[in-house]
Amino acid sequence: MSETKHKTGFVILIAMVATIGGFLFGFDSGVINGTVDGLTTAFSLTSQEVGSNVASMLLGCAAGAFAAGRLADRFGRKSILLVSAIFFSVSAWGSGIATGSTEFIIYRIVGGLAVGAASVLAPAYISEVAPAKYRGMLSSLQQVAIISGLFIAFLSNYLIAGSAEAAAIANLPAGADISAIKGSTSVFAMGYDAWRWMFWVELVPAVIFFFALLIIPESPRYLVAVGKKEQAMDALTKLMGDSAEHKYNEIEGTLSSDHHKPRFRDILGKFGFRPVVWIGIGLAALQQFVGINVVFYYGSVMWQAAGFGESDALLINVIGGALSIGAVVVGILVIDRIGRKPMLLIGSIGMTITLAAVAIIFSQAGSNEAGDLMLTKSTGLAALIAANLYVVFFNFSWGPVMWVMLGEMFPNQIRGSALAVAGLVQWVANYAITKTFPMMLGNESIGLGGAYSMYAIFAAISTFFVIKFVYETKGLELEEMQG
Repeated sequence: MSETKHKTGFVILIAMVATIGGFLFGFDSGVINGTVDGLTTAFSLTSQEVGSNVASMLLGCAAGAFAAGRLADRFGRKSILLVSAIFFSVSAWGSGIATGSTEFIIYRIVGGLAVGAASVLAPAYISEVAPAKYRGMLSSLQQVAIISGLFIAFLSNYLIAGSAEAAAIANLPAGADISAIKGSTSVFAMGYDAWRWMFWVELVPAVIFFFALLIIPESPRYLVAVGKKEQAMDALTKLMGDSAEHKYNEIEGTLSSDHHKPRFRDILGKFGFRPVVWIGIGLAALQQFVGINVVFYYGSVMWQAAGFGESDALLINVIGGALSIGAVVVGILVIDRIGRKPMLLIGSIGMTITLAAVAIIFSQAGSNEAGDLMLTKSTGLAALIAANLYVVFFNFSWGPVMWVMLGEMFPNQIRGSALAVAGLVQWVANYAITKTFPMMLGNESIGLGGAYSMYAIFAAISTFFVIKFVYETKGLELEEMQG
C-alpha cells in the first residue's frame, strides 16, 4: 500500500469513528418515535405532557451544542466526544428504567447533552482532518450516520413492538378482543415493556463509540490553535506525511496576529456577530423550520392521526428511513462535484413543492367522530408519496449539507465558538418545532394541514436565503475560509 493510500485510509477510519456519534445522534432522536404510546400509558400523560417528554431531550441538545463548541476549544474535540459517549450510555439506560415523567425527562436531557455535542463536533472534527478534495464526502458521512441511526431505531422499534404484540395476542384467551393491544405497551422480555427495551438497544453503539474514540488522534487544527506544536506535528504527520510542517505553518497563519487561544468574543461583529456566523445561524434555523423532525419524532403519531394503524405507521417509518439513507448516499456522491449551494437550492425547491402537496391533502381530508383524519386510499397514497419525497429532498440536501457547511465554513480562529452559537440555534429551533407540533395537531383549526403549510412556507424562505446569502465552499481548504 502506498503512502498516499495509507494516509487516505487513516483519514477514512477517523471519519468513520467520529460518525458513530452521528449514528447515536440519529438513534437517540428517532427512538422516541415508537415509545410515545408507551410513555403516555406508563406515566399517564396528557397531550401537552407528551410534547414535553418528547421535546425534553432537545433542551439538553441546545445546551450540549453550545457548551461543546466552547469546551472543545479548551479541552479538545476528542475529549468532549468521549464525555458525550458516556452521556449516551447513561441516558439510554436511564430512559428505559425511568418510573416517572420527571425522572425520564432528566435522563433524556442527559442524552440531549450528548446529542448536541456530537451534532456539532463530529462534522467539525472530520472537516479538520479531511483533505479539501473529499472533505464534503467525508463530512456527509455524518448525515448517513444520523439517518442510519434513525433507521435502526425505527427498525428495532418495529421489530420489538411486533414481537411484544404477537406475544400479548398469543397469551389472550380465544375470541378475546385484540384491537386495543399495542406492541409498545406490551411486555417484550424479562417482564419489561417493549418501549423500555427500545431505549436499551442504544447501549450497544454507545459503548462501541467510547472505545473507538480511544484509537483516533486529536484534531491537529485544535492542537495548533492551543499552541501544542509537538502534538500537532505528530497528528499532521500521521495524516499528511512529509507535508505536515507546511500545513502546520499554513494553519498557524490563519490564527489571530497575537496568537491568542480561540475565545468567544472572536465571533462578535458590527451587527452582533460576524456575517459568516449569521449565515451559519440562518442555515441552522431553517434546517429545522422546514419541519423534518416532526417526521422523525412524531412520524408514528402523525400517520396514526392520518388513519393508519400503529403497526403500519411504524413500518412507514422504516420505509422512510431506508429512502433517507439512499438520498444521503446520492448526496455524498455529488457534493464535491456540484457543490454545496446548488444542492441546498435543489432541496429547498423540492421541499417547498412536496410540503405544499402534503399540506393540501391533509387540509382537504375529512375526519371521523374522534377527530382523526380519514384519508381515502388514493389520498392516503398521495400523502405518503409526497411526504417521502420531501424526506428524500431533505436528506439529499439540507440534511447533510448544513452539517458539512457548519463544520467547514468558519475560519480556524472562530470555528468552536461559531459552532456553539449555530448549534444552539439549531436545537432551539428543533425544540420549538417539536414542542408546537402536538399543539397544532390537537387544534382543530390548524391540524396536520396547517402545520405542513407552515413548514412549506419556511421551505420557500430557505430558497431565497440560499440564493441571497450562501456562498460556495467546495474545494477550499479550511485556511481559505473568510469570515
